[in-house]
Amino acid sequence: MKTIIYMVRHAESPYNEGTERTRELTLNGKANAIKVTEILKGKGIHTIISSPYARAVLTLEGLATALGLDMQLMEDLRERHFSDEVVADEDFSAITERMFADPEYALPGGESNKVCQHRAVSVLKQILEEYSGKKVAIGTHGHVMTLMINAFDPTYGVDYINQISKPDIYQLQFDGMRLEKVTRLWEE
Repeated sequence: MKTIIYMVRHAESPYNEGTERTRELTLNGKANAIKVTEILKGKGIHTIISSPYARAVLTLEGLATALGLDMQLMEDLRERHFSDEVVADEDFSAITERMFADPEYALPGGESNKVCQHRAVSVLKQILEEYSGKKVAIGTHGHVMTLMINAFDPTYGVDYINQISKPDIYQLQFDGMRLEKVTRLWEE
């Protein structure tokens, strides 16, 4: 029995230090959230589950309304905690590469890829069991989405995370717990 997961990376949001949970969408992000709804509303989605972070919820809110579904929030779909210290934009790419090269590496107070992947994949496996044979949209974040897919197909790594957009949509087809196919649905 095939289960379809629509992984939705949140739309563009303004970065403001200390507002990780509450950042909303930019004007461009709001326009793209409408496009996300248009792409997914005819897919026969049964359930919508999201990170509790505002930008992920707001990206799928229109879809939930269009389908008449309540959105479930799951804390473990939240973005990874990078560090208790501020990470400069120019250092972000190098740090990401190091994290993928060494899954146990973490910045002070932050999550390693291994820790983040474990919590997110645990949720994904729970969703695959509970909604077997169904279609589920999941609102999440770039690193978390990459790490979830990577757990089933290790070719999805640092190169993949560097090419995904905000928003982005990937359709994942599972047979039980086996990932069979990944298809990008978002067109910029």
